[in-house]
Amino acid sequence: MARSEERGEMTVREAGRKGGETTKRTHGHDFYVQIGHKGGQKVRDLIQRAKSSEQT
Repeated sequence: MARSEERGEMTVREAGRKGGETTKRTHGHDFYVQIGHKGGQKVRDLIQRAKSSEQT
């Protein structure tokens, strides 16, 4: 890490952390609840589609 700090560049991990903090600040807790719910619904739908395609 010392090498990237000398050049002024950030690692992918640091960039992700900064982006997550910014998102949390601008959108708040409810945003994460909503996207978590959407993701869960999508997974449920994909599982249902896979099960129905196995039966045919």
